[in-house]
This record gives sequence, C-alpha cells and structure tokens, in this order.
Amino acid sequence: MSAIANPALKAFVAQIGDELPLAQVLIRRAGATFELRHVADRDRAPEELRELKLAELRGLAQFTARGAFRPLKSEPNLQNGWRSTAADEAELESALNRLYPGAIADWFAAQSPEPPATNYRAFTNRQTGMYRITALLSDALAAQLTRACCHRNYCLKRRLWTVNGLASDAAEEKSLIPCLEPCALLLELARKAMRIEQEEKMKLELSPGEAATLMAALQIALAQPASIAREADVDQPANPRRLQLLLEKLAALPIKLTVKPEE
Repeated sequence: MSAIANPALKAFVAQIGDELPLAQVLIRRAGATFELRHVADRDRAPEELRELKLAELRGLAQFTARGAFRPLKSEPNLQNGWRSTAADEAELESALNRLYPGAIADWFAAQSPEPPATNYRAFTNRQTGMYRITALLSDALAAQLTRACCHRNYCLKRRLWTVNGLASDAAEEKSLIPCLEPCALLLELARKAMRIEQEEKMKLELSPGEAATLMAALQIALAQPASIAREADVDQPANPRRLQLLLEKLAALPIKLTVKPEE
C-alpha cells in the first residue's frame, strides 16, 4: 500500500505538526522530509549526532547502549546519540516500523471509538499448549502481574487491554503507542508466575519493618540493571519483572509498610 493510500499513515502524519514524540523517538518535520532522533537529544546540534541510514535503524533497536538484547522494542532503553532523515511519508513509516514495529497501525486502530483491545481473561482463555496455564491466574494475581510487567520502567506502550479489577493505562502515563493485547513476554511471566503459585508454600514470618527492608532491597536491585538477569529470562529469580511482581505482592500484604513500590 502506498503512503498516499494508507489511511493510518496519513492520519498519523497529520498529528505531527512541527514535531511529535513517539515513545523515545522525536519526529521533526522539515518541509517534506522528517528528522528522527532520540528524545534525550532534543536540543543537541545535528553535527553532534551520528547519521544513520534507514536500514540501520533496525540494528539500533536490537540492542541497548550496554549491548544487551532488547526483546521488547517499546522498552525505555533505546540508544541515543543518533539522527536519521526520512525523505517522505513512506520512508517515515519504514523508519518507525524498524524502531517500533506496528506502532502506526496500532495507533490508528486505537483512534476508533471502540478500540480492538482485549481482556486478560478472554485472551488467556484462548491460549493452547504451554500457555493454557496462564488462564488459571486469579484476577488479583493477574492484576499484580500486569502492573509489574507493564510498568513504565519496562514498557512505554499505553496498555488499553484490561484485567478484571485493573483499568487500562491513563493517557498521560505512557506514550502514543497503544497495547491492544498481552504480549509474548507477559505470557511468559504469567506462565512462570502460575508455576510459582503452584509450588508448595513456605511459612515466613516477617515484622513490618523486615518486610519494608525486603522491599527496599528489591528496589535497590531493580535500580541496578547491569547486575540483574536478562529482560526476557523469566526463569531467573533476579529477572526485573519477577522482582517487580514480588514488590506488588508484598505491597498487597495486610500490613502497613514504610516503603512503597515505585509508582
């Protein structure tokens, strides 16, 4: 489909004005062309940034500045220090699909009065094979897991799909890119969370102060990404989303803690 015949692209371009941030990418209009750069480089001179061809953007989106693989392109860890030029609307679409695959199409779908967003329960009830177990999560655990996995520290997409007892993300909390259904990474975490839930329970007695110390230790671990497990490896106890989920579960305990999970 050409750029002219693509209603999603046409509607998106109409939103740009002089510039438009899309997650961590700043789109600037320059006549008939468009410049893309990291939002952190908004005020840097063009000569300070390395020029990337459109074909190089896919590679840029694959890894963090530390060289770690990015399993989720909407994670807030896109490298900065670059700029790229799209000669027209078609090249702009191509560039954005390399950085945020499907973002324009999903954005356009979300403009409908009734966006095609699903519900966790309906979505997991359709799963087969090893993911059937994800339908067994209680509503409370599914909500805790969703808050943990979709936390803005891990994903910039605005979650439109719902969980019973948990509303979708507010518009100001995330980016313009919508999330219409649970992603593969969330399903992996849900599968692991249910397996952990089925384990024989241990009785652990903690005072409120000790529980608060445990929460503080988890927050310190989460603040040091270089020392924790890979983002998508949910089998690792130190996986950041597993740590975030444990914070959510601790916060739900019927005791008053002096440390709260990060908002």
